[in-house]
Amino acid sequence: MALRHAVLAALLDEELSGYQLAKAFDMGVANFWHALPQQLYVELAKLEQEGLIAGREVVQDTRPNKRLFRVTPTGLAELDRFTAAVTKPSFMRDDLVVKVQAADHVDTGALITQLTERAIFASAKIELFDAMLWKMRGQRTEEEYLRHGDRIGPYLTCLRGLEFERANREWYERTITVLRERHPDHA
Repeated sequence: MALRHAVLAALLDEELSGYQLAKAFDMGVANFWHALPQQLYVELAKLEQEGLIAGREVVQDTRPNKRLFRVTPTGLAELDRFTAAVTKPSFMRDDLVVKVQAADHVDTGALITQLTERAIFASAKIELFDAMLWKMRGQRTEEEYLRHGDRIGPYLTCLRGLEFERANREWYERTITVLRERHPDHA
């Protein structure tokens, strides 16, 4: 997958400025695709040049003007092509997991500190995903929303992010416990 497809998917529901797109990536898209704001601005320019998105200038009285972007029919066709293409399995690449692999030969105190930081980060992401899911479904139960909700794609990707962070937090906490029990002098 290229960044272009994540940007196109993020622009499906509404016109967004580059700033709003960066916020959308930070809040929701980041659970499956990370990009820096600078990368997003470069990608917006490329997509507009290729005709996959269209931008329009919005004049503002009290702030600088802004450009809003939306997906064009050509961009939607590109997303359709991308969706139909075979997807390769994903693989985990995580420096912290490599560090844990070496746990029998290194200072586990440093590992426990890093695992604790990651568990705290995962907990914060879990709270964020829970809030986003609640905002999307409102007073409906999850099953009601899954059957009858307006836009199911963002909800499902948010659910995936939630489960990913829950699994991460569980692994971090379990690993911390094991390392503390095996190396009480380093904990």
